[in-house]
Amino acid sequence: MHVNVEKIDNYAIVSICKEPVNSMDTKLWEDLGTALAALEADSAVHGAIFQSGLKRDVYTAGNDIKELYMPATSKEQFLRFWTAQTMFLVNLYKSPLFTIASIRGACPAGGCILAMCCDYRIQTDDPGAVIGLNEVALGIGVPRYWVDIMASLVGGRRTETLLMTAAMPSSREAQQIGLIDQVVSKDDLLPASQKVMAQCLKFPRAGQILTKLAIRGDLAKKWGAYCPEEAETVYNFLSAPAVVSSLEGVLKRLAGGKKKQSKL
Repeated sequence: MHVNVEKIDNYAIVSICKEPVNSMDTKLWEDLGTALAALEADSAVHGAIFQSGLKRDVYTAGNDIKELYMPATSKEQFLRFWTAQTMFLVNLYKSPLFTIASIRGACPAGGCILAMCCDYRIQTDDPGAVIGLNEVALGIGVPRYWVDIMASLVGGRRTETLLMTAAMPSSREAQQIGLIDQVVSKDDLLPASQKVMAQCLKFPRAGQILTKLAIRGDLAKKWGAYCPEEAETVYNFLSAPAVVSSLEGVLKRLAGGKKKQSKL
């Protein structure tokens, strides 16, 4: 299992531990979905901190490109991957749990959307701590509702600029624009996350849950309903020869002459 759950008092710490960079394939998205559903079903659990359990300073390098590179997969497998990814994110976005992304190091693409779907984001201040949706740099589009969620955090025009330039701002820059809520040292990351969790869980949960649903419910409902259509649309886009060629080039660059795990 690449997803480890530790319960502490009335919340859980969810660690993503898929060496070397937490590349997000179908199994990892499915494991995250299973873990979230189990926590939501536990009446004693009211919050979850999502952190990296890697040796290196990477939250998650994002989706495994092999899941997006059509010659390496099938339509059936891709639809399974896209559904697992999207439904976990939808459920996280509207979860009755109070959720915190505790981000150590780099957080591109799939890692960024996971973090944005949480209620609160804390990131380290080391030089490699960047965050953003950089799909355009690989010749692929940013999914529709990923765009909407970023816009809800940093505003429409700033989102357009960030996405069209595949920008990856530092944690300090991300805090200035509202993408990150708090920046701390590496040693303070988990303690700071636990402090925020304790502060938020001291309130009666019913009011927070109802308010969160009022803020996020409509988008979550539309996002979930759009998933089957989006999966087909994205599959057709990724099957285009130009896109296949672009991703093939990315895989070759990532390999660097050696067999490495692909990521975005």
